[in-house]
Amino acid sequence: MDNSPTALFDSYEQDFRQIIDSIRSKLDGEGKDERGGTAISTEQRRATLRRVEMELDEADEMISQMEIEIQGIPQSIKPQYQNRLKTAKGDLLRFKKLSKDLHSQVSRAELLSSGRVGTPTSDEPYGPTSDRTRLLSGTATLEDGTRRLQESQRIALETEDQGAEILMNLRMQREQIENSRDTLRTADTAIDRASGTLKKMIRRMYQQRVITAAIIVVLVLVIAIILWEKVFR
Repeated sequence: MDNSPTALFDSYEQDFRQIIDSIRSKLDGEGKDERGGTAISTEQRRATLRRVEMELDEADEMISQMEIEIQGIPQSIKPQYQNRLKTAKGDLLRFKKLSKDLHSQVSRAELLSSGRVGTPTSDEPYGPTSDRTRLLSGTATLEDGTRRLQESQRIALETEDQGAEILMNLRMQREQIENSRDTLRTADTAIDRASGTLKKMIRRMYQQRVITAAIIVVLVLVIAIILWEKVFR
């Protein structure tokens, strides 16, 4: 397992790039169908755009995670990761705009199609088919907006829970660091005391050696004096 300070950032960035590639393929397919005039139902295009919308939300969440992880990257290499984050944000913004434009095209195509289908005939002079189609289209749009709102709320709640968990982990790590600092401070104090005690013991040992040497010298002198008195008197 990679424990480097950039590991999580790199992982989130890789996930982000995979999501962006998936979004690009879907939106490019929509653009090719539009330019080539390929017959594709509005419902299929809306389904594709809904999937794109969900993937955009996932990519937005990856950006949020990258913003959190970049705070723990060392200052020496932080600028290059800030540039990568800025590039990722630019890509996300560009695809969000493209998705919004395609949504507008689909809605405009639906309105034009509804107008053609709902043209009054002799049997339906007031165009009830057009009204019904518009009502169904409005209901589908409302349901789609509600679904996207619920999905956004879900992602926001998940992000909030993850943020709270990260803050709790950071708080626990700070407490552990503070406890380790207190332990080191206590150990330093104990080492200083032990060092002082050792110095005192060494000092006393030298004093005892001097005293012992002095006693030996005195004893030798006394013995020499006694021997001299016995020999010469």
